Amino acid sequence: MDLRAEIVRLNVRKSEQEAYLVNQYHLLKNKIQGPIRFISNITSSIPGVGMVKGVVSGISKAAQGKDSDWLTKTLQIGTPFILNSTLLKNAGKIKKALVLLASEAAVGQVNQRKISGFINKVAGFIKPKKKKKKDKEVLATDEDLIVEEGVRSYPINDGPTS
Repeated sequence: MDLRAEIVRLNVRKSEQEAYLVNQYHLLKNKIQGPIRFISNITSSIPGVGMVKGVVSGISKAAQGKDSDWLTKTLQIGTPFILNSTLLKNAGKIKKALVLLASEAAVGQVNQRKISGFINKVAGFIKPKKKKKKDKEVLATDEDLIVEEGVRSYPINDGPTS
């Protein structure tokens, strides 16, 4: 009987805790919605903010493209580090942010398939063309034997040579 009473007590406590957490979640959500509404009202009255939002969302969509693979993700992580340590050492924060944002969008377009296609094109350009063998006339090692188009022919003797 004690075990059943304990199970009932734990179920009641569980439902009380769930109700408390749901209540706290709604309170937090209402607290956050106020400042968000305030900021959205301010930004809606400023001209050009919609265009900036569109550009930023377009860049983020390009960076998280459907064709992204391990190479794209590695380049997205590595490019900011390389740029900050080499080209952007003495640049200001705004300049760094703009260059890194643009580089992230550019790297988002790169994937393994495009890189391998480019390498194949370069390799095809560099490789020498294969020459076709001509079977029309090949001289054999034996001087008397001449092969023409796959048919053997022998020289004609006019007479005995002494």
